[in-house]
Amino acid sequence: MRKAKVFSKMVSIVEVGPRDGLQNESRNLSVDARFKFVTLLAQAGIKRIEAGAFVSSKWVPQMSGSLELCEKIARAQSSGLLSKNLSWAYLVPNEQGMQTAIQAGAKEVAIFVSASETFSKKNINCTIAASLLRYKAVIDLARKNKIRIRAYLSMCFGCPFEGKISESVVVSLTKKLIALGAYEVSIGDTIGIANPAQVRKLIPKLIAAVGAKKLAMHYHDTRGTALANILVSLDLGIRTFDSSLGGIGGCPYAKSATGNVATEDVIFMLHAMGYRTGINLNQLGNINKIMATELGHELPSRVAKTL
Repeated sequence: MRKAKVFSKMVSIVEVGPRDGLQNESRNLSVDARFKFVTLLAQAGIKRIEAGAFVSSKWVPQMSGSLELCEKIARAQSSGLLSKNLSWAYLVPNEQGMQTAIQAGAKEVAIFVSASETFSKKNINCTIAASLLRYKAVIDLARKNKIRIRAYLSMCFGCPFEGKISESVVVSLTKKLIALGAYEVSIGDTIGIANPAQVRKLIPKLIAAVGAKKLAMHYHDTRGTALANILVSLDLGIRTFDSSLGGIGGCPYAKSATGNVATEDVIFMLHAMGYRTGINLNQLGNINKIMATELGHELPSRVAKTL
């Protein structure tokens, strides 16, 4: 009888609240408030944090000051206030953003590509093919400056404009992003429409194409299925997940894309099932209260209400 594959019980969490979360909030936080946010997350044991974005403040004012934030984090690491072992990523949309990342001394950046042609045109005003060509120059600059590249692939399970997205398109684009130089591709359920059956069909194809270690899953909890989708992903061997403190965030270019899965809810489930993350759940509960005050409203996390 063939033995069942044994997967690691260690799970890596990529905290996207300081970027993907805050960019969808109506209240713009100061650089000091955002620095406090990322510092508290790091103190709670989160080792991978998407801290900001080098984008136009005209279009995404919530990310204004990301250059200053990046420099502030670098100084905190140099002084020992923050560990040098932490990973900080910054979203870059183009060469200009990449140049800012280089100026700031960023060690990791993230790029984003859509699996939907319509969304790509609405979001970044170009086709999928054109976006890949645009990012080649960004990745060349990153390599030259020894900056790691993480890639987001959005609309992988469904699009508000096109409906169903072909699995073959998702797999093909994932392979192309890895070939371009991304060390990891985050597979996005941008509008929170994925269900466990869909996840169970797609992930084995992605693993066959690039391997589980080069994949992360990014689920939104818009329709309440994110934790179920994470559970299926775990069973299939995925060990990296994006989440957002309190469940804040979404996508400003897709109105139906509300609700990142809450970090507190993910950590509670993982720990209860015997997985390890190195993250302190009670500390996340305290951060939730602080950020609810900063943002002026209660945060969606279910677990945080019980802490």
